[in-house]
Amino acid sequence: MSQMMSRTLVQRGLSAHAAIGLLASTLLYIVCLTGSVTVFYEEWQRIEQPDAPEMARIAPEAVQAGIAHVLAAEKGRKATGHLYVHLPTDALPRTTVTTDHQAVHLDERGDVAGRELNGWSEFLLNLHYTLNIPGIVGLTLVGGLGVMMIALSLTGVIAHPRIFRDAFRLRARDRGGIGLADWHNRLGVWTLPFALAVALTGAMIGLATVNGYGLARSFYKGDLEAAYAPIFGAEGRPDPKAAPLADVATALRVMAGRFPDARPSYVILHEPGTAGQQVQILALHQRRLIYGENYMFDRAGRYRGHAGLSDGAAGQQVAASAYNLHFGNYGGLAVKIAYALLGTALTVVIATGTSIWLGKRERRGYRQPRLRQGWNAIVWGTGVALALTLLARRCIGNEAPYMAIFWAALALMLAVSVALPERYRVRRALQIALAACLTALFPAMLLPG
Repeated sequence: MSQMMSRTLVQRGLSAHAAIGLLASTLLYIVCLTGSVTVFYEEWQRIEQPDAPEMARIAPEAVQAGIAHVLAAEKGRKATGHLYVHLPTDALPRTTVTTDHQAVHLDERGDVAGRELNGWSEFLLNLHYTLNIPGIVGLTLVGGLGVMMIALSLTGVIAHPRIFRDAFRLRARDRGGIGLADWHNRLGVWTLPFALAVALTGAMIGLATVNGYGLARSFYKGDLEAAYAPIFGAEGRPDPKAAPLADVATALRVMAGRFPDARPSYVILHEPGTAGQQVQILALHQRRLIYGENYMFDRAGRYRGHAGLSDGAAGQQVAASAYNLHFGNYGGLAVKIAYALLGTALTVVIATGTSIWLGKRERRGYRQPRLRQGWNAIVWGTGVALALTLLARRCIGNEAPYMAIFWAALALMLAVSVALPERYRVRRALQIALAACLTALFPAMLLPG
């Protein structure tokens, strides 16, 4: 009797172990798939709102006027702590002002041209960054998945000593499991540098907040801004007394004259309309991996120094390079396409790796068709769920409940797939559903309105 109970316990433990492994693979698969799509984040914004005004440049005076218009419209509301102006760039040639209460587009004269409507793009970015889990928990989880990907990549190489020698060997049509393993191993070899780069930078980005809180608690008495200051620069001392709006136009003109090779991409106005307000200009540097350099100006537009992301300590420059290296924002559309293709290949590696693992379990006698059906639902259902959210953007509008649609659709497909008997061809049905969604999606997105 005790022996039977022991075997039952072992079987349950193995099932739980397999389910946990499948859950980790599921999250990693979603992060990689959404990352491949998020590479085109700016392009998605332009598709979402094609009628927003676009321009190659905007005059400093127009930026100043736009900030004044936006803040004037917020009189009577709680004061905005930080105001952000996205300046035109090659990837996104639009000017957008974002406050604590709204986000609007500006035209070339600085007049408000309408609300920014990029809800789906923001949902997609948040899904990749945090799996839609709010706060530090989501960032930590995704950062941990980056560490897991590094471990999987390195152990995969160690576990296959002939992996590089067989890099050009592909038995694609073998039906005994060898073909699937060959696809997994060959794609794993060719995406290995990319996988390590995006996994390492993803772990850095995801765990940065955790590290920041740890440093703040250990060395800065819990002050998170003070912990980040040595890397990204410190904010000025706040002074809540009312004051005229900071001279952003002068700061932009000083920036152009003093640093002509740096192209401003963001203006951040700290504590606007107060005596302690400060102007921060984030500027792009050509042929550099850093996401930009932070240049600081006082409220009169006088230059007060820069953070050192472009010429400071090596650690600063490495930290400032993680974002662009992770998303491929450093070489134009060609690099983005390469990142999307490599990201798709990496997604296939994860999908085939879990399928190989399930196949080995089945050959050893641990046949669990529900796990196989569930994994098929994840592999094909994730794409279906994403396509449904984009269709909702077109049919419902910017305020569609993207998060609820994605997770509810994925959960439903997973539940139905696991519940159905094995004789039902779940994978083929999901593949047909994905093809149908994509067929409906592209014409819908191209239509005006």
